[in-house]
Amino acid sequence: MPHRSKESPTDRVFGALANPTRRDVLDLLLDGPRTVADIAARFDMARPSVSEHLRVLRDSGLVEETKQGRFRFYAVTPDPLHELQEWLSPYERFWRERLTAMGTVLDEVAAEDEA
Repeated sequence: MPHRSKESPTDRVFGALANPTRRDVLDLLLDGPRTVADIAARFDMARPSVSEHLRVLRDSGLVEETKQGRFRFYAVTPDPLHELQEWLSPYERFWRERLTAMGTVLDEVAAEDEA
């Protein structure tokens, strides 16, 4: 397998999603855009820590930042998740085929036991 020296967008998405707090922030943002202060109020951490998580999410493309007056709002951006889903799709098919084959074998064994 070739060695990649440069981090790909998919690598950044996986890196961002590897952290459970960032996944929780994404879950929270599914309800709509929020400010850093609003997000920090829902977690047991200081605003600078939340800002760091938001920076990683923004750098990976999972979150976008918009300014409204003196406030910055953060919202989920779906494109990287679609790209991730496309990347995962062959693996999903692989496991679905294996589970279907296992189900067939189990049905055959059960039919033999009944006979």
